Amino acid sequence: MTDHHRQWDRYADRYDRDIGFFERVQFKGGREWVCSQATGDVLEVAVGTGRNLPFYPPGVRLTGLDFSAAMLDIARTRVLETPHKVTLIQGDAQRLPFDDSSFDTVVCTLGLCGVPDERVAIAEMHRVLRPGGRLLLLDHVGSHHKPIRLVQRLLELVTVRMIGDYQTRRPLPLVEQAGFTVERRERLKAGTVERVAATKGTRPCLEVLTS
Repeated sequence: MTDHHRQWDRYADRYDRDIGFFERVQFKGGREWVCSQATGDVLEVAVGTGRNLPFYPPGVRLTGLDFSAAMLDIARTRVLETPHKVTLIQGDAQRLPFDDSSFDTVVCTLGLCGVPDERVAIAEMHRVLRPGGRLLLLDHVGSHHKPIRLVQRLLELVTVRMIGDYQTRRPLPLVEQAGFTVERRERLKAGTVERVAATKGTRPCLEVLTS
């Protein structure tokens, strides 16, 4: 077990309480936006404590992956409350234990900020998606406002050391570099939050940018 695993296992009992505040203030509606677009065989990378489970539409077949055993233990209690067929697996986002073209949708919410190498994780998401499959992301990102970004960099000095959580990453360019076509992106909360819907294929992009 790595130090990163131990950090998240220790944090698991506090996660729901802490993230609940930020969901109300910063990420409101984000989980719903992402999960409502999922269809078919769905892989959720960094499923955590299972906070997305209530927001998936009927009929999806969900596989949830996380590297923290303690987080998955909490997620299993939420599985009992959902009508969906859910399989939970402990694994690494940078080495997904699935064959090529296994899923119709890959979801990752507030997860790529904590993966050691997000570029590798995104490439793995591309690999396991079927042609035409959809990638759906929600994350906090580095703001385009310089004063806010400076505060994020200072905060990052603490959060990276505590749980490996980066404040200033932005997955979108890496999504495009991995071969996805972005069909919709929304940047919110002074540029600190981004929602992305992309396909393993070609569709036009609709961008929504707020101040």
